[in-house]
Amino acid sequence: MLAPHMAIFTAISRLTDYYRRHGLGATIRRTVLATRRALFSSRAVLFYCDLTRQTSAPTDLPKSIKVERKRSFADIDPQDLHQIISVWNPRLAQRNMEGRFGKGASLWLIKFEDRLAGYGWTLQGRTIAPYYFPLAEDDVQFFDFHVFLKYRGRAIDWFLMTHALQELATAGAARAFAEAAEWNQASLSSIAATPFRRLGWARHVTILGCTSIYWSWNSAVEENQNRLKKQPLATSRGKSSDVPG
Repeated sequence: MLAPHMAIFTAISRLTDYYRRHGLGATIRRTVLATRRALFSSRAVLFYCDLTRQTSAPTDLPKSIKVERKRSFADIDPQDLHQIISVWNPRLAQRNMEGRFGKGASLWLIKFEDRLAGYGWTLQGRTIAPYYFPLAEDDVQFFDFHVFLKYRGRAIDWFLMTHALQELATAGAARAFAEAAEWNQASLSSIAATPFRRLGWARHVTILGCTSIYWSWNSAVEENQNRLKKQPLATSRGKSSDVPG
């Protein structure tokens, strides 16, 4: 988790970069929209996948699509790296990637006709920042999946997430978790179409380094929890694997 002053610096950097790219009017509209979302749609929708039930080997991808897993900067083609870090401030984006690789995260790239179409991150055994609950050794967090505008509407997210889930399951991972903001209908629809299943709604607030978690429940969440309790959940090397509730 970034320190408060670094988080503020990063937010300002993103805003400045957006202003440089899109101008004052678009920046004001984006700021108003971000404020509205923070006030009225700040919950995250959490998703869960039992990887022990993903028993099949990774399915063959269409000939036009290829998925690559990268574990360090040295593995990434310079052209692909430039495309990824150019989404916003390149210097800060590269530093952010270095920190993720340093923690053991993997970067998954998906290419359409040999051109980078999107990417996403996974991290096993822990989370990239304070999370809603602890993860066990064989649990995996999915985060920051992104499809470039040109390739949206082609199920790129589905191919990438599904392939990553199957590959991680084959490697012995037990459970996977993902999340999306409740206002982000595109991401919610993409994740829901994969083997991930909705677990619950929550928000977290970090003040002076202390993170508080607030869960929201409704009948759909309770029904999902009851279903999970009746199923034998995966055990990660002797650790309890109960889904928190």
